[in-house]
Amino acid sequence: MRIDLHTHSDRSDGTDKPGELMGRAVVAGLDIIALTDHDTAVGWDDARAAAVDLGVGFVPGMEISCTYGGRGVHLLAYLLDPGYPPLAEELRLVLDGRTARLPTTLERLREVGVDITEDDVGAVSGPAEATGRPHVADALVAKGVVRDRSEAFDRFLSKGRPAYVDRYASDLVEMVRMVAGAGGVSVVAHPWGRHSRRSLDTDVLAALKEAGLTGVEVDHQDHDSTARSELRHVAATLGLVQTGSSDFHGEGKLDCPLGVNTTDPEQFEKLLAAAEKSASASGRETPLPVLP
Repeated sequence: MRIDLHTHSDRSDGTDKPGELMGRAVVAGLDIIALTDHDTAVGWDDARAAAVDLGVGFVPGMEISCTYGGRGVHLLAYLLDPGYPPLAEELRLVLDGRTARLPTTLERLREVGVDITEDDVGAVSGPAEATGRPHVADALVAKGVVRDRSEAFDRFLSKGRPAYVDRYASDLVEMVRMVAGAGGVSVVAHPWGRHSRRSLDTDVLAALKEAGLTGVEVDHQDHDSTARSELRHVAATLGLVQTGSSDFHGEGKLDCPLGVNTTDPEQFEKLLAAAEKSASASGRETPLPVLP
């Protein structure tokens, strides 16, 4: 059983339509795939329909932009009710924050001699629910300014670079609680990648579990073998579910093909059991997974 619990479609910053992504999952030999677009559930219906037609398992999820200790943290949330009013309101704030910083980002690019317009970004963002830095990066690629998204972030868009603009993100602890209130389960995405280890140490992960955190994403391309081994030990000690995934973005990221990392079936069963318990406790009507 091959299970990939972290992927993106063109409804956020991936490049495949949700249905196309399900088709790619079949080709990649996956049995179960989660769609976890940034801060939105708009791709779930299309993905579910395609998954049913293709006979592949599907888990509805999202990757929520959060902050903790002054650093950005991403929280994967699965099998939650996206219509839960506090959650829906918070997600709208996050999405609006993504789009609102676009004019300032473009102004700062012009200040360093890079002329990119909102129309240029719109031409590559497609049906995305919000326009973010990856779409600016894609516009820079289309204009021939950079080779790929990685170079765009390294030169212009990452924190500390000339076109970086801060935006609104949810408080991590409050979002863990909110996901539980929406009847779902939460997993910290790539917790020890991209310098996050400094703010997400063992004590913090323990406190997050007390707030309702279900798991941590252990097997991810941002984690080397040492980080994976140590994080696996921490997760086992704390009783957190351990997931693995690709963080697939289609053509947006070329070093994370579908299924490059996967979730152990036993850990997946623990995640589903936790989701069933959370849904019951919340009283919310939550989506069910499609299981093969």
